[in-house]
Amino acid sequence: MSPMSPDAEPADLQREALRLDGADKLADRRDAFVLDDSPETVYLDGNSLGALPRAVPDRLAHVVAHEWGSMRIRSWTESGWWEAPERIGDRIAPLVGAAPGQVVVGDSTSVNVFKAVVGAVRMAGEERDEVLVDATTFPTDGYLAASAARLTGRTLRPVTPAEMPAAVGPRTAAVLVNHVDYRTGELHDLPGITAAAHAAGAYLIADLCHTAGALPVELDARGVDFAVGCTYKYLNGGPGSPAFLYLRREHQAAFDSPLPGWHSHRDPFGMTADYAPARDIRAGRVGTPDLLSMLALEAALEVWDGVDIGAVRDKSLALTDFFLHCVEQYAPPGRLECVTPLDHDRRGSQVSLYCEDAEPVMAELISRGIVGDHRRPGVLRFGFAPLYTSFTDVERAARVLGEVVG
Repeated sequence: MSPMSPDAEPADLQREALRLDGADKLADRRDAFVLDDSPETVYLDGNSLGALPRAVPDRLAHVVAHEWGSMRIRSWTESGWWEAPERIGDRIAPLVGAAPGQVVVGDSTSVNVFKAVVGAVRMAGEERDEVLVDATTFPTDGYLAASAARLTGRTLRPVTPAEMPAAVGPRTAAVLVNHVDYRTGELHDLPGITAAAHAAGAYLIADLCHTAGALPVELDARGVDFAVGCTYKYLNGGPGSPAFLYLRREHQAAFDSPLPGWHSHRDPFGMTADYAPARDIRAGRVGTPDLLSMLALEAALEVWDGVDIGAVRDKSLALTDFFLHCVEQYAPPGRLECVTPLDHDRRGSQVSLYCEDAEPVMAELISRGIVGDHRRPGVLRFGFAPLYTSFTDVERAARVLGEVVG
C-alpha cells in the first residue's frame, strides 16, 4: 500500500462516501435487512453469514404456527413443501446464470460437493483415474475430494487454479475448483479452467460459496458441468441454511449419485426395493429436506426480486475499491498488505489484508463495532454485501482500522 497522504482528511472521505451512497442504485435494498441501529456498527462479515432479511421472521412464524402447527402433514402437498427444493432452486438459478430446472436446494455444501465429485467421476469412465482439486481450496472441499477419490479408486492431485489448464489431461475425470478463494478473495478464471477441462474430456465442478449473490457466474453460458454453493453468505439464507446443487441439464439423466434416496427416486411413493433415479434435477435430492431452514431461505431470496446481478457486481467493485482507497489514507505505511488482487477481473467481493497481529486486531475492531473476521496466519477478511453495505459503512470501517493498527 502507498504511504498515507499527509493532507488526507476524514471529512473528505466521509463526504465522498455520502456522494457515492447518494448515487447507489441498490441503496433501497438496505431497508430490506435487519441491521444495527447504531451508525457506529458496521457489518463486513457477509462472506461468512449474511444479514437477516426482514421478511424471514414473519414467514417462519407462519410456517411454524400454521403450516406445521395447524396443517401438519397436509403441508407437504397443500403448502408446497414437496416441491420446495426445485422451486427455491429456480429462484437461485438466475443469480448463477442457469435456466430453470437445473438447480436444486437441499443438504449441506459438503454433501453436495461429495455428490458432484463422485457423480462426475462415475460419468467420466474407468479409464480416467485422477481427480484434480484446487490446492488452495477451503479444507472441507479437499477432504471430500480425497474421500471421493478413495471411494472411486482414483488418485487425487492437488494443483493451484492457475496450474489447472495445463495440468488437466486424458487421465483426468473431474476438476474441483473454487470460483473465489475464501482466504484471499481472489477470483479465479472459471471459464478458462472449464474450457481446458472440456478440451481434455473432463468434467468441471465449481464451488460458488463465495460467488453466489456477489457476482455473475454464467454457468449455462460457460458450460460448467456441476456447481455447488452455500446460501448463508451473500444469499442471506441464515445460519445452516441448505446449500444448492447445479446439475447441467444434459448431465441429469446420466447423473449417478453416491447418495441415492427416496426423494431422488423417479417414483418416490412407489416404495420399491430397487432404486430408479429421476432423470431430471430431482436426481440431486436425497431424503427429507430441512423444511424450516429451506422456507426461511425462500423468504430471504425475496430481496433479490428485480435485482440485476450486474449492478451487484458493479457496486461490489466500487465498495472494495473505495475501501482500499480509504485504508491507504488511514493506515500507517507498511502496517497492512493487501493480498486480494487489485485487478477487477481477479477480485471477488471481499478484501483480505495481511496483518501480522490479525487476531488481536480483529478482536479490537469487533469491540469497536467493525465486524469482520480473520484467517490464520495473519489475514484480516472484510466481506462486502452489495445489497446492504453502504459506502458510509466502508469509510468508517477503514477509519477505525487505521486507528487500531496506528
